[in-house]
Amino acid sequence: MFFKKNKVSYEILKKINKRDRIKRYSFLIIGCFLLAVSFNLFFSPNNIVTGGISGLAIVIENICGFKSIWFINISYILLLIISYFMLGKKDTKYSTVGSILYPLFVFLTQDIASYIYFDVNNLLLISIFGALICGLGSGLTFKYGFSTGGSDIICQIMSKYLKISIGDSMRILNIIIILGSGFFIGKKGQIYAWEIVMYSIIAVYIISLLNDRLLLGISNSKSFYVITNHETAIKNFLINELGKGVTVLEGRGGYTGDRKKVLMCVIPTKQYFLAKEGILDIDKDAVVLISDVYQSSGIE
Repeated sequence: MFFKKNKVSYEILKKINKRDRIKRYSFLIIGCFLLAVSFNLFFSPNNIVTGGISGLAIVIENICGFKSIWFINISYILLLIISYFMLGKKDTKYSTVGSILYPLFVFLTQDIASYIYFDVNNLLLISIFGALICGLGSGLTFKYGFSTGGSDIICQIMSKYLKISIGDSMRILNIIIILGSGFFIGKKGQIYAWEIVMYSIIAVYIISLLNDRLLLGISNSKSFYVITNHETAIKNFLINELGKGVTVLEGRGGYTGDRKKVLMCVIPTKQYFLAKEGILDIDKDAVVLISDVYQSSGIE
């Protein structure tokens, strides 16, 4: 029975990976291209380190003069090989195409800064626009189930062998690279290394925000979970006055063991205030949990 469940799960994943393949790979190509453009046009010429292998490449070039483009290409190939032996074929295949495309686009766009010149000395503006393009590129890549490899592989290895989450390993790695850059980059005109580190942090923050927006979308609804002793009155208010469907869940207090009804309802953001105030007006002691909903289906 266990084998059958695994086989079914494998078939589901296989079906998902085959779905809209041309569209998914097209967005992967666009995403990798945008990542390469942001690196060669904004980050590398201004020593803005946003973490990952690309950020490390900028630091290495400042330390010993080894070209960041070649460091990226060599590192991505080596990490792909390491991934195969340490993570296995299954995990490596999701990073393979991105690990080839991104270094290739970095190589092909290495001279883009000489063709597109920005006559600005404002590193804040450079950081923001670079982060917007980078965030768009990485968001498109992740949204369609791909990875660009590089530091993603390092994070997966850290997660597997150090028993920490991929999110934590990514934060640790990026903090080390970004803060470490402050000791090696030196001065850029009148901008000292630690000021560049601050611009790098701003860029990383914008990239992460844009990633979330592309992956999750913009929330236009709220989910309400209401624990109340006035189940009928609140249910009638949500259904009859706001025109929303309500699901009644069975709940039990962890400490008292008392059984209570939990009402679940998805409310459009524009009706958030009416729903919240109406519920509390009916039962001022109600426990109301509200969270963003980025996608819902089968709900009126």
